[in-house]
Amino acid sequence: MKPQDKGPRDARWYFSLMAPNTKGEKFAWLDPTSIYINPKAFHDLLDDLCADLNPDDIDVVGGLDAMGFVLGAGIATRMGCGFLPIRKAGKLCVETDGVPFTNYSRRTQSMEVRKPAFAPDTRVLLVDQWVETGGTMEGAIQLIERQHGKVAGLVALVFEDNEQTAKYRQRYKCVSMVLPETEWQRQANSQYLDSFKAYKPEYAFPTSV
Repeated sequence: MKPQDKGPRDARWYFSLMAPNTKGEKFAWLDPTSIYINPKAFHDLLDDLCADLNPDDIDVVGGLDAMGFVLGAGIATRMGCGFLPIRKAGKLCVETDGVPFTNYSRRTQSMEVRKPAFAPDTRVLLVDQWVETGGTMEGAIQLIERQHGKVAGLVALVFEDNEQTAKYRQRYKCVSMVLPETEWQRQANSQYLDSFKAYKPEYAFPTSV
């Protein structure tokens, strides 16, 4: 039985659609694109994330390159906000402001936004796929604050529990697909989901009506 066929909606049911990493340590430990391709899963995910956000507190949604673009654009559309892509270095054809950061695989990279990207005091909601070490998100926070914007909050599929994410939860409104202090959170912290044991790619396939 597919996860979405369980009957009444199970909160965060779509988490179990995600595929395990099969390519090694330089990749994220799971792949959420099966959520995005499934219309019901993506719709329910956006419903759950946006339910914890107030559009009156947000002027712009900033999506982190690259998978944060998917979530960020979806949230911006739901919230009625503009969307700001925060790119890896060298992708923008205009004057940019950039900062270095260390990603989850411990590689040093740079990210950029156009300069200027927004007016001072603009409230920017930052969205990424996953917050593990916090390096990528920290780079995005620096970019927003250097242009005198205000970080309106952080959104991700999950924030793993560690010292850095604890600081984020203290400083900002943090919204995630995986709720803190749940069994899903425990599994995410261990970087292995019990659903991997029964995972089948076809569970996420869109079907025609």
